[in-house]
Amino acid sequence: MDNLDIAGQVVGGNVASILIREKSGMNIELGDLLVVEEDANSYLILQVFNLGYGSQIPQATRELAAGLKLEGYGAGMDFMDPKLRNYTIAQAKAVAKVTSGVVKTPKVLPTFFSPVRYAVKEDFAFLAESIKNPVYLGRIRSGSKLLDVDVHLDGHSLFTHHVLIPATTGRGKSNLVKVMLWSALDSGKFGIFVLDPHDEYYGRNDKGLHNHPDAKKNLLYYSTDAPPGENTLVINLKTLEPEHFDGILELTSAQEEAFSTFNKEFKENWIENIVLGTEVEKVDKRTLRVLQRKLKTSLGVSAKDRELICDSEVFSTTAGESTLRSIVSALENGKIVVVDTSRLSDEAELLIGSAIASEIFYRYRESKGKGTLNEKPPISIVIEEAPRVLSTDKIEQGGNVYSTIAREGRKFKVGLIAITQLTSVIPRMILTNMNTKIILGNEMATERRAIAESASQDLSEEDRTIASLDKGEAIVSSIFTKFAVPIYTPLFEELIDEKNASDTEGENLILT
Repeated sequence: MDNLDIAGQVVGGNVASILIREKSGMNIELGDLLVVEEDANSYLILQVFNLGYGSQIPQATRELAAGLKLEGYGAGMDFMDPKLRNYTIAQAKAVAKVTSGVVKTPKVLPTFFSPVRYAVKEDFAFLAESIKNPVYLGRIRSGSKLLDVDVHLDGHSLFTHHVLIPATTGRGKSNLVKVMLWSALDSGKFGIFVLDPHDEYYGRNDKGLHNHPDAKKNLLYYSTDAPPGENTLVINLKTLEPEHFDGILELTSAQEEAFSTFNKEFKENWIENIVLGTEVEKVDKRTLRVLQRKLKTSLGVSAKDRELICDSEVFSTTAGESTLRSIVSALENGKIVVVDTSRLSDEAELLIGSAIASEIFYRYRESKGKGTLNEKPPISIVIEEAPRVLSTDKIEQGGNVYSTIAREGRKFKVGLIAITQLTSVIPRMILTNMNTKIILGNEMATERRAIAESASQDLSEEDRTIASLDKGEAIVSSIFTKFAVPIYTPLFEELIDEKNASDTEGENLILT
């Protein structure tokens, strides 16, 4: 190792905290990836999780010297030689040992006084191993420095084993998901259902997924105000089932039983008969009136002169009979389906999501029973503000299809991509089933603890690092990575520009 490449030297510590004295002027950062070379074929990758001051001069002497300078008596006070007597101590942990390209969990300390250098692109050659179904997440990040190393995960494993994306507002959650979906569109091998409460993924008025070269083939867009050539979001009331309301409407056991009773009695016309006030022997009249009010609020339906009136633009008694079926069929064919719910109430949005998620889950479960599941692509469901359906309160009320998918979906190739600001309100049981966590910046200590406690790798020392992550910076903790990988996800708009530039270069090469 050339002396010019040395960033510091190991001077002490233990397995959990290796102490490195920084070489003067090297400016080691929080989150930096450093390397200790053991021999020609083996090296350790370290990650910095804390920084502190070190000095050979007693604290009292330093305070006296500072006081003399501050008060104007500083002439001749440069005797302390800052390069030798005062320095920075970095605390780091060994995250990976690489031997002949094989990555293992480190179980030894680096040699005492080992020189340490910054990690470079070649140190991560093992990440370039062939992945059958790659989904792009970003580039390796060392502190705030980017390495020219792309980070991909296998889409089949990623999407079926659930993904959690926690962060506070403005840290790049939606941008990250758009980048992942753009990558997934390249293959057409994954069905991904997106409930879009802000109408930001498709790109109706800006750059979006519709700019992808394969969008016409692999992308469907539904909206109550669909642009020309896209699909109008209308759902027929007859296609809704009682279980679609689980965890969406707050229902007592008597009200749930009433739903079930009407469904058995009137089949596909059960909602209509509740709204019209049809009396059924087993249902109390007061319960019926409460259900009428709840359906009016959530679905925008009411009765007038013994006729059903739909005030909502998304629910209908005459149109939309094939909407749910068409969406699920598209997902089964490996397409990405974006449903714009920006003009809907929370209850209407979640009800639509519940209806589609239920159809997906039960259809795939049935396929497994028939032995045909291997023929189908994985399906993942993107849910913004995940605690709306995955909070402890929702689970205690009896759960819903989302909690069922979180617990059992992996067996049936159905997964969740849960986006949230509040990880702490999601039950530990659900969090531990989310085997990939792409962690963006978060200033709230309670949320950082909840994230770290359920991560696939030990992130107990990453508290400061997570709090300091800037927009687009993230840590990928997954059972599919050997260590928690720091990444930077580029702006989605820049990704599109790069893709367009690359395509143009390819066309020019062909033309010449």
